[in-house]
Amino acid sequence: MSLRQVAFYGKGGIGKSTTSQNTLGALSEMGQKILIVGCDPKADSTRLILHAKAQDTILSLAAEAGSVEDLELEDVLKIGFNGIKCVESGGPEPGVGCAGRGVITAINFLEENGAYDDVDYVSYDVLGDVVCGGFAMPIRENKAQEIYIVMSGEMMAMYAANNIAKGILKYANSGGVRLGGLVCNERKTDKEYELADSLAGKLGCKLIHFVPRDNIVQHAELRRMTVVEYAPDSKQAGEYRTLATKVHANAGNGIIPTPISMDELEDLLMAHGIMPTIDESEVGKKASEG
Repeated sequence: MSLRQVAFYGKGGIGKSTTSQNTLGALSEMGQKILIVGCDPKADSTRLILHAKAQDTILSLAAEAGSVEDLELEDVLKIGFNGIKCVESGGPEPGVGCAGRGVITAINFLEENGAYDDVDYVSYDVLGDVVCGGFAMPIRENKAQEIYIVMSGEMMAMYAANNIAKGILKYANSGGVRLGGLVCNERKTDKEYELADSLAGKLGCKLIHFVPRDNIVQHAELRRMTVVEYAPDSKQAGEYRTLATKVHANAGNGIIPTPISMDELEDLLMAHGIMPTIDESEVGKKASEG
């Protein structure tokens, strides 16, 4: 099998790193060799795999050593659960510099030093939204080929997902990047599955999986573990294995997305009864009465 370069994107706080690490843990159980490249300045994209608070980042180690050329691969690469290789790119100090530079510096260093040899999957865990060009770097540089967007039924998560689809569309024709699909991380909002499925339809992709909310995820996280390691026989571990199986079977099925306008996104919410429609005649009548 050729190398699959996947990336997990999503709004900050949506559970993207948790979802990606559990999915990758389940993929490793399927015999896949995996390298995780954390692209979030928080450096928390590998903590559940390594059972550690935060991994030393390429940027911080390069700053100590003098330059990235002074680093060796073993300085930055750690091995975690089930042999998963883990690297964190790191980021600049808050308010200074662009995180994208750190990401691409890290990726180039890893490629040049053989980190991508003998792996089946390279996974990039990318912060938030691609309105910032820096976080679009794995897409812009044609590194990430297959994007999975972690979202929920909350409006801002759907807005971010649509924005990320716009970023993919921008670079899809010049490179090989494609949208693999949406992963809904349940927040128990109204009609959440229907909204996620509808948004996937609008974007032209699949809702790969709907991950139900379960407190066992938090229990595992407190122990800095994935659910597939902490509670391998649990129903939630089964959900992540199902998600991993679907991702694995999705090779070559990515699409060029068809993002929608903000008005269309609001219309989609209204169509599911999430946002109240405003009767303009009522508004006018109330205004005149006031």
